[in-house]
Amino acid sequence: MNVVYLSPHFPPQYHQFCRHLKEAGANVLGIADAPYDQLAPEVRHALTEYYRVDDMHSYDQLVRACGYFTHRYGKLERLDSLNEYWLETEARLRDDFNIFGVRGGTIGHIRRKSMMKEKFRAAGAAVAPGRVVHTRDEARALIAETGYPVVAKPDAGVGALNTYRLDNDLDLAAFFQDKPPVPYIMEGFVHGGICSFDGLTDREGRIVFYTAHVYSQGIMETVNEARHVSYHSLRVVPPALESLGRRCVQIFDVRERFFHMEFFQTGPEQYVALEVNMRPPGGYTTDMFNYACDIDIYRAWAHLLVNGDAGLNYTRKYHCCYASRKHGIPYRFGHEEVLRRYGDSIVQVASVPGVFSSALGDIGYIFRSPEIARIEEITAFIHETK
Repeated sequence: MNVVYLSPHFPPQYHQFCRHLKEAGANVLGIADAPYDQLAPEVRHALTEYYRVDDMHSYDQLVRACGYFTHRYGKLERLDSLNEYWLETEARLRDDFNIFGVRGGTIGHIRRKSMMKEKFRAAGAAVAPGRVVHTRDEARALIAETGYPVVAKPDAGVGALNTYRLDNDLDLAAFFQDKPPVPYIMEGFVHGGICSFDGLTDREGRIVFYTAHVYSQGIMETVNEARHVSYHSLRVVPPALESLGRRCVQIFDVRERFFHMEFFQTGPEQYVALEVNMRPPGGYTTDMFNYACDIDIYRAWAHLLVNGDAGLNYTRKYHCCYASRKHGIPYRFGHEEVLRRYGDSIVQVASVPGVFSSALGDIGYIFRSPEIARIEEITAFIHETK
């Protein structure tokens, strides 16, 4: 099997997907703009061959790279990056090289938040009231229906970048004065906690792995208010969330892909759909999958592609939590004291790359326990301030 992998060096831990593809017998064909000698050794060793382009945003260069690989290895059978940023580029390349996966004709429903609403409704999910607004008058008309506050975000945005909460007319005026030149969707604010339904499907759309996470707050608040964040997995997925998540996976026709679906929990067994992402959850959540279940999700994904079978037999043994810290916040307990007190539960301490730090903090502690009370205790200790 010939698999093209875009930007195999980013994020840093994702070279493990490539390593397991290669170990499973695939030709792993990397494309990126980094010089080959600047790739980490583990990335170089995970690739069969690497093609450097000057600019990953130059579609012609990507086509030439894929053309070279086709000439050298034969038909390209898969192409991915597992990164939301490149979803539309991937779909276009799959169209041009007739590669299995998400194509240009269906990319809108997993990239544009306004189109996601149609799919969520078809799955029987409640959604926040809202629509794309182009002018201040259109925004005022929506606000007349929903009232303040509202949330404005790029219709095809990534994460919480350039996302705003507007609480009054002054905020609305400031938003339109500085609004980036892209389509924006505006929605009524939903009061509730954030949770997710995450997993992996096989090529027939059957779920081969799933779990759920609960977040301390939304990424919008984390980024815009420079907060630290925590989120943890659940050992038992609430039945109402699982049922809704499974219906959404079916409606979005998720095949041989990771999925990350976000919801507001507005009451017991009540959920409002926020958005869907056809890639692994961000940050170090793939590592958290592994720690929570004692599995290797990187290997499972690779074997799913190469052999058609993820080979997973798992139980959720632990709650696994990520708790971040941000520079400049006066934490009561130092790093060494955190390790002394809870080192038996901490499985990884991550130094977060700068591009992710606004959402994931500057350092992240990953820890696990069968007991949710222990998770809450450790989180409170890490986040306690002076």
